[in-house]
Amino acid sequence: MSTEQFTCGTCGETHDGPPLSFAAPAPDFWQPEMADREGCLLDSDLCVISGEQFFIRGLIELPVWDTGDIFTYSMWVSLSRPSFTRAVDVWEQPGRETEPPYFGWLSNVIAGYQPSTLNLRTNVHTRSVGQLPYIELEPTGHPLAVEQLAGITRSRVEEIAAFHLHR
Repeated sequence: MSTEQFTCGTCGETHDGPPLSFAAPAPDFWQPEMADREGCLLDSDLCVISGEQFFIRGLIELPVWDTGDIFTYSMWVSLSRPSFTRAVDVWEQPGRETEPPYFGWLSNVIAGYQPSTLNLRTNVHTRSVGQLPYIELEPTGHPLAVEQLAGITRSRVEEIAAFHLHR
């Protein structure tokens, strides 16, 4: 538990934090009723829909310049079948971090960003076994891509936290 606190810009109350991470439990294309269907899988890191759509979970990291922290969005990216198959093949393999990045599409809407984050172009970089992949957004003028490249401040982290805590 964090001993830090911040005053929420939405409700004016004092909260612990701010949190440095928000996560999506599944790609936005996943529906709970798919869990019992053949060809569908959702676990903590991988997702398959109808044996035709393939997703991997990774981290979008935003450096927080004035604190030295890293703010993360744990989100899902769609991959092609060959890229997904390769990622699964090397999932537990030492040295997997030397894999070339996999192209993919961001598969979650992150509330608070306009235009939508859904289907932003990405490159997914594998890391050492046990670490989630790093999601690199294509450098564009999209606000999330700009924040990933330029970094954010603690006050921006507090804005994001206030928004997500009161949705």
